[in-house]
Amino acid sequence: MRNTSHHQPSLVTAAQPAGNTLVLAASSLVMLFGFTAFAVDVGYITLTKAELQKTADAAVLAATLELYEGWGSGATISQSQAAANARQAAAEVAAANRSAGNLSTYVDSQRDVRLGNLQWNSVAGEWVKTWDVGPYNLAEVTVRRDQPGSSQGDGPLDLFFAKIIGHENANLRVSATAAIQAGIGVRKIPGVNVGVLPIAVDVGSWDDLITNGNGSDQFGYDEFNKSISGHGDGVVEMNIYPTGSAGLPPGNRGTVDFGSSNNSTADISRQILYGLNDSDLQAMGGELRFDQLPMMINGDTGLSAGIKDELWTIRGEPRLMPLFDSVSGPGNNAYYRIVRFVPVRILDVQLTGKPSSKRVIVQSAPFTDATVIPGKVEIQGDSVLSPVSLIP
Repeated sequence: MRNTSHHQPSLVTAAQPAGNTLVLAASSLVMLFGFTAFAVDVGYITLTKAELQKTADAAVLAATLELYEGWGSGATISQSQAAANARQAAAEVAAANRSAGNLSTYVDSQRDVRLGNLQWNSVAGEWVKTWDVGPYNLAEVTVRRDQPGSSQGDGPLDLFFAKIIGHENANLRVSATAAIQAGIGVRKIPGVNVGVLPIAVDVGSWDDLITNGNGSDQFGYDEFNKSISGHGDGVVEMNIYPTGSAGLPPGNRGTVDFGSSNNSTADISRQILYGLNDSDLQAMGGELRFDQLPMMINGDTGLSAGIKDELWTIRGEPRLMPLFDSVSGPGNNAYYRIVRFVPVRILDVQLTGKPSSKRVIVQSAPFTDATVIPGKVEIQGDSVLSPVSLIP
């Protein structure tokens, strides 16, 4: 007879699968919680860095915009004032931006804003940044969350779940850099006029004014009030009315025909008031390149009293003035060899009365608008300036 018996399962054997499942489940929960915590905190850090970068970009653009009026031979404010304005603008724009749940972002105007000079090195073929050296056309803004114990809003970023593994906060810091560069021309933007003054002046007289300071200082321009006064402002002036001399025969300076040849007085008046329009630029190929000069352009020697009202109207407004190194032909058959464009503002106009009292007084002035094309050229004190832009 076969002996049959039933063996009861071992309690230990029966309990092992259930215990392993509980341990595995607990471990999985811990891992899941850890991954969730990691994802939440990493996402929070990433979002905050993006907010800080956006703020840094906006703040540095605002700071750099303040440097225009302090640039070059026509600066209307000092370098120290331009620097102070730039630092204040950076702090104010940062304060208007949210980050990490705060309604405002803190930037220390001294610690977090750096100013300098950006210049193109044509020999090395590269941009050279020189910090803390003027004239300023370069700015950097740093936005941070890395100052322990600070109550200004720039303290380390508090985390949510990483505290469990001993990390209570994260240190964040981002920077942005922007600059003003020299322009190599102006381009056609539909509906946007280019402020080119259709009056040509000899390059020798201009260089004598800018390089040697040979000019008067009888008028002043107030950038804040946009007004002209009858006392000097430290920026030398010249009279561009053709007075005649051994080096400049009478009538050599005059109006030039941008766009179509043989512009009428109405065309010249329009261009003085409003600049070159779409049609003018289209006739010139859609752009006017300073790096492709010289150019020959038809004109009319002398300045007519018929444009005095238009010149008076634009006093104080920046314009681009063409410079020539030679002129051939008489009257309205003159051809000017244009070699440069420089930024100016008109301060005073008198085109009636005796010849000795006639004048159109101009001084160098910072100039930029959306049509200016930035380029890899050295920036000078009388350069046309490009719109401010972010740079690496």
